[in-house]
Amino acid sequence: MTDTPGIYNPEDILKKEARGIGNADFGEVQEVSPEYIITQKGTLVVDKFYIPKSLLERIDDNTLWFKITEEEANKYKKHATKPLG
Repeated sequence: MTDTPGIYNPEDILKKEARGIGNADFGEVQEVSPEYIITQKGTLVVDKFYIPKSLLERIDDNTLWFKITEEEANKYKKHATKPLG
């Protein structure tokens, strides 16, 4: 576990779970940009969260913990539908 979430290798956090306050589920880390940690939740209806790095609270073995609730995370969410077939 790390107490300094600003110091990490972006490659090391890909595919980790992303959680928030109250164990809110933001899916799995898909990408790291200069400003955001991008997570994805769902299979047919996909929610992508573009969560500012400043909201990262801590990282443990399998999970990134953000200091926002599910309701607060909705402002960082984008919907997408995967095409069938």
